[in-house]
Amino acid sequence: MKKDPKPGAGRPQAGAPAVYRTRVRYAEVDRMGVAYHSRYIEWFEAARTEMLRSMGLPYRTLEESGFLLPVREVSCLYLAPARYDDVVEIRTEIGEVSRLIVELLYEAAEADTGRLLARGRTLHCFTNPSGRPVRAEPGVVALLTRPRKQPTESEPHAQTRTA
Repeated sequence: MKKDPKPGAGRPQAGAPAVYRTRVRYAEVDRMGVAYHSRYIEWFEAARTEMLRSMGLPYRTLEESGFLLPVREVSCLYLAPARYDDVVEIRTEIGEVSRLIVELLYEAAEADTGRLLARGRTLHCFTNPSGRPVRAEPGVVALLTRPRKQPTESEPHAQTRTA
């Protein structure tokens, strides 16, 4: 994935992207059969959740440890439309990580052709349950920056939602 240069670039990254697949449902499209723009943000969230789970850091565990990871920023550049019944592959990788923030980068592509549909980014900060910013424990940062191997179809983070 291409990443725009920004302050803090060059920090450790977790390597190979995680893969999540979803089929565009009828309820997710407009009258022209094109996926609503907001669905991409929902797909990014599902892909992020599955990636963190596959890394041994499910949201539930993070929250039970007293940390929340709310979205602070979100962006999406739409390049081509996803249409009803297309299978969309969301590739997610970790960008910048510190004890304060986690950046995630996304690419949405047609699963069968690889045609790039969108690029996205979310920025998250660590907070306590009251919403106050806190520093993550070094172990959490280590999990997020640990190199990932290339995903395979049989791994749990190569999820497909078809319903």
